[in-house]
Amino acid sequence: MLKFKLLAGFLVASAINIYSQTELQSDTTIVETDSVKLDNKVEQGFFTENLDTVKSESTSQDSAVVAQTVSFPKIVTDSLYIQRLQGIESPLEFPFNSKVKAYIELYTQKRRDQVRVMLGLSEYYFPMFEQALDAANLPLELKYLPIIESALNPRAFSRAGASGLWQFMYGTGKMYGLKVDSYVDERRDPVKATQAAVNFLKDLYSKYHDWYLVIAAYNCGPGNVDKAIYRSGGKRDFWQIYYRLPRETRGYVPAFIAAAYTMTYHQEHLLAPQPSDLSMATDTIMISDLLHFNQVSKVTGISLEQLRRLNPQYRRDVVPARKKAYALTIPQAVTESFITLEDSIFSYQRDKYFASNRLVVNPSDSYNAPSVPKNKAKVYYTVKSGDAVGLIADWYDVYTSDLRYWNNIRRNIIRVGQKLVIYVPKNKVEHYKRINSMSYAEKQAMNGRTVAASPKPQPTSVPESSDYVYYTVRSGDNLWSIAKKYPGVSNSDIMKLNKLTSSSKINPGQRLKIKPKS
Repeated sequence: MLKFKLLAGFLVASAINIYSQTELQSDTTIVETDSVKLDNKVEQGFFTENLDTVKSESTSQDSAVVAQTVSFPKIVTDSLYIQRLQGIESPLEFPFNSKVKAYIELYTQKRRDQVRVMLGLSEYYFPMFEQALDAANLPLELKYLPIIESALNPRAFSRAGASGLWQFMYGTGKMYGLKVDSYVDERRDPVKATQAAVNFLKDLYSKYHDWYLVIAAYNCGPGNVDKAIYRSGGKRDFWQIYYRLPRETRGYVPAFIAAAYTMTYHQEHLLAPQPSDLSMATDTIMISDLLHFNQVSKVTGISLEQLRRLNPQYRRDVVPARKKAYALTIPQAVTESFITLEDSIFSYQRDKYFASNRLVVNPSDSYNAPSVPKNKAKVYYTVKSGDAVGLIADWYDVYTSDLRYWNNIRRNIIRVGQKLVIYVPKNKVEHYKRINSMSYAEKQAMNGRTVAASPKPQPTSVPESSDYVYYTVRSGDNLWSIAKKYPGVSNSDIMKLNKLTSSSKINPGQRLKIKPKS
């Protein structure tokens, strides 16, 4: 059964026009429906509770930002609110009433510091949301839903047990493919939770065919919405079943409308984004062995808190990669450093973090670790594509049986990225350490074997035509950063024109088709 509070997903698409019959006559006119008269009180609960958890991410503010807390436009006429809401270009309708106004004033007047923090965070999260929404052909304005759900805090955890940006309950998260265990909570993974939320919203819309009912069901569950529809005599309009819904849900749609208003018109209210410590340009590294955030932080210099912010799905600062690879997000600026120092990162105080951590080791793989052979020193080797147990033993001048014993290898099965422990003579440690950074041909040459050189792969490029605008990929580029250079172009557009998939890689020098020439 779907849980009431903060399920997860984002909602709202091809909308309803509740107020098309209502005539707006003056600056004091507030649009109301025939079936519900709303007061100016803001419901306490899901929204204000999340805002209370938002803390400033930076203690330093320039004078312009500080001034905003002192002077800002407090008097805005109702007709101006209505004009601005109607000016939001979206397939959704954004109606105005006293409840919406109360939430707008909460955002723009009473909680300005928290809103500035969310504006800063939105620069990192909104492109991610927009990409998933665009791929599913849903209105991009649904990106405002996590503001209501979690105040853009991926580690938000409600009293009801909902978690993450989209506030999935445990059961709903499992239903939509999100893994939750002692080490990983994918409800807190911004990318995976966003995709799950898109799927959840599409399912709700196929049931109700009305985005405001979908929003309500997202908050309190389809069961409560179904009961409200039944008790109202079959009416399928949010405002007409307003008082049949749980008290908390009544404020949910108005809060969403107010969030869309505030994020669209924040400049008119002198609200500027507060810079976030989240890196705008990031890379994803696939990790194939156990890794602790402290190992990454100490060797690369990335702060522990930044790693946590970029990877909120890892609950104990551990990437539990043993039987499958896991993704680690890092700032793009340190990607090259991470790759260069990879061996040092994995070997840094490894015994401290994992040697005796029985909670991390799979019991079925546990065994009595061998004692260090006399007059031997430990070195590490990272398995590469094409490696085999016999080859590695040959390169390090050890018996294959010893190599298997030291690393608990069964049936000679090893995987790319796996860290192997090898014991070598103490007086030859430097010689054997170099092997890990050698090419396959160099390692084979040590034993008198030659390897035929394979041709260097060339970046794939689409056939060029004078009818399109093209872009040459540079080092550090990704599809999102390239799309930002061309107004009106999304990374999805580039993928379609160049027949790329989500797993495709782009390479420096590659020519990409951007858009047709106008």
